[in-house]
Amino acid sequence: MDIFGRNATLSIVMGIAINNLKGTVAALAALVMFSTSCIAQQADSRDEDALLQQLILATPEQATGIDRQLQALWSQSGSASADLLLERGREALDNGDVDVAIEHLTALTDHAPEFAEGWHLRASAFFGIERFGMAAADLEYALTLNPKNYEAIYGLGLIFEVLEQPEKAYDAYSRALAIHPHHEEVTNAVNRLKPQIEGKAL
Repeated sequence: MDIFGRNATLSIVMGIAINNLKGTVAALAALVMFSTSCIAQQADSRDEDALLQQLILATPEQATGIDRQLQALWSQSGSASADLLLERGREALDNGDVDVAIEHLTALTDHAPEFAEGWHLRASAFFGIERFGMAAADLEYALTLNPKNYEAIYGLGLIFEVLEQPEKAYDAYSRALAIHPHHEEVTNAVNRLKPQIEGKAL
């Protein structure tokens, strides 16, 4: 919900489970191995647009490597000090020290306000202590900087679902799935809410 991530990447984010959330929010902490597929090899790991296009066309196996390349790309601030604050924030989240994580990530957003991943990861920290309004605000800002960050969009969906706004949650999940069609957690979320949304439509 960073939001809402995979270990050493921005996707630590939404892996924190919330007791009142229907269904288990799978942890996003495990790093995946680089894909050896042709599609992943053809995409320049520094070219966001190319990677996003490849992600849409990829098989599930190929998408794994492309996803990792995107997470690595989005975690590059271009500043050594910002990178250090991001890493310290991640380490604090990994250690369960949310207050320290928020301190580091607030320093990061102050120091590098145009670095989307700082806002995304801080949203994860806020989500973990159920400060959903602040998490949503950080995610919205992160998405103004990086509109294609499907993890941040997924995080918004999780917040809406926790707040019992299934239509908004479903819309967010659908947006994320349109960018990353093989995202397992997003797919599960869409399938979880689809009967409820379709039932209301009837």
